[in-house]
Amino acid sequence: MFEFSRFWPSDYEHGRDFLADLDKFLGQLPKGWPYGVEMRNRNWLRPDYFECLARHQVRHVLNSWEAMPPVGEQLAMPGSQTNPALVAARFLLNPGRRYEEAVKTFQPYDKTKEVNSEVRKAGAALIADRVKAKGRKTVIYVNNRREGNALSTIETMIDMAA
Repeated sequence: MFEFSRFWPSDYEHGRDFLADLDKFLGQLPKGWPYGVEMRNRNWLRPDYFECLARHQVRHVLNSWEAMPPVGEQLAMPGSQTNPALVAARFLLNPGRRYEEAVKTFQPYDKTKEVNSEVRKAGAALIADRVKAKGRKTVIYVNNRREGNALSTIETMIDMAA
């Protein structure tokens, strides 16, 4: 997985400039590996980005992060399922919540402090879909800073998927 933190105009003035570099980079990767790209610029989640990933059989990593749309919204974006053989999602932070705030809110990570039904529903849908699609690789990562206790969140997602 290639995680790209948020790019600022001083990094790339336009998303198309990043996309050109990404296309070149992905074209040079060894074939046969399951690759994913995690993007942190919500306005770059456009058809040309998804088409670039699909062309290289690279998965868009669905991610819940401060400045990104919720995972469910990303799943619903046309073209976002860029590699049908691989699903990857990372439930990191609530959209709009900064990392430092999440640390203060959820420490010591020993219990669920903030239930997020949308997150649980999206995770359960990914798990249920995986069970139906034999042979598909699925990676789901849940951070303690999402609800307060990742193990509890994962357990609930699994129960909902059953």
